[in-house]
Amino acid sequence: MQNYSFDEIIDRRKSNSYKWDTPTDEETLPMWVADMDFKTAPCIIESLRRRVEHGVFGYTKVPADYYKAIVDWFMRRHDWVINPEHIIYTSGVVPALSAIIKGLTRPGDKVIVQTPAYNCFFSSIRNNGCLLAANELTYHSDGRYTIDFENLEQLSHDASLMILCNPHNPAGRVWKREELARIAEICRRNNVIVVADEIHCELTYPGHDYIPFAFVAEEVGVAYVVTNSPSKAFNTAGLQIANIITPDAAMRSRIDRAINDNEVCDVNPFGVVGLIAAYNEGEGWLDDLIAYLHTNYLYARNFFKERLPHFTVSPLEGTYLLWVNCSPTGMDSDEICLRLEEDGKVMLSPGSIYGKGGEHFIRINLACPKKILKEGLSRIEKVLSQVVP
Repeated sequence: MQNYSFDEIIDRRKSNSYKWDTPTDEETLPMWVADMDFKTAPCIIESLRRRVEHGVFGYTKVPADYYKAIVDWFMRRHDWVINPEHIIYTSGVVPALSAIIKGLTRPGDKVIVQTPAYNCFFSSIRNNGCLLAANELTYHSDGRYTIDFENLEQLSHDASLMILCNPHNPAGRVWKREELARIAEICRRNNVIVVADEIHCELTYPGHDYIPFAFVAEEVGVAYVVTNSPSKAFNTAGLQIANIITPDAAMRSRIDRAINDNEVCDVNPFGVVGLIAAYNEGEGWLDDLIAYLHTNYLYARNFFKERLPHFTVSPLEGTYLLWVNCSPTGMDSDEICLRLEEDGKVMLSPGSIYGKGGEHFIRINLACPKKILKEGLSRIEKVLSQVVP
């Protein structure tokens, strides 16, 4: 069995990288937007090389092998049996969410989101004329988050749809089966459709297994849609491929119509062959990646505990995005991130963009070689150690 190394530092500047080429100062270390600084799996690179060498890049017909790769992966890795007829492909999870909202709601409908939450949820809701209903997660002194089920029940009385982030970005939770079941029961009672964004589903750590929302949805009988993609786990966001899965034929038809209305029904040839390679051949690489990311998390957690003990790090059960409470500074997240970028030359994501409950937090991308991680944390310490009253 091949072992893969993730210590290689790849110069991503001047490669049209959104992550690395957004900072105007080349001395700034970007640890913000959620893509990784590792080469993707060799099997994906090889599949893309073969496709490029073909030399013709016309319109893409998605083959049966694409659906088979998805079905086999989720059955083999997660015991989830997916009917290939329930899959709709599209160009990304955010376009998928926008199409789902457009197809399953009407302007003025309320959509529940558990904040702090991935910021693109808010724009997808707003762009479809819907209203945000924030079910703010409960923050505990150890940094862990739990669900406010009482508030969720209240919001469900007049909401049409709920976007569930499973695993949760940026809180780092991998929801347990009983938590998912309770969400499903509340939404079923109130006729709320659950849309589970499961793009981070492969990136979970020991003791925290991903439970497909479909499992509990089928048991409880709630209407549901799942979105997923190999892009986060295999670092292929630029290939622009994602999938929508729902067993409900009527909902699938409405979503498919919205995808066509939004003109995100065509995908590129590289996304298709990349997904097939990832799901058919990339499992060993992914297992090594997860082990490496977990060591990065443990290093960062211990770094804060020893060097910056006033700042609480939320336990990271899944994703590679560290969520840090900076309340001791007395500053909001925008001011903290500005100070970090100007004085520390490190670029992070301010918690304010993730909605209610994120105002005093920062999000740190840990998906980089350990040498870069250590340098980034050192720069963070330089600034934060000076701003604690």
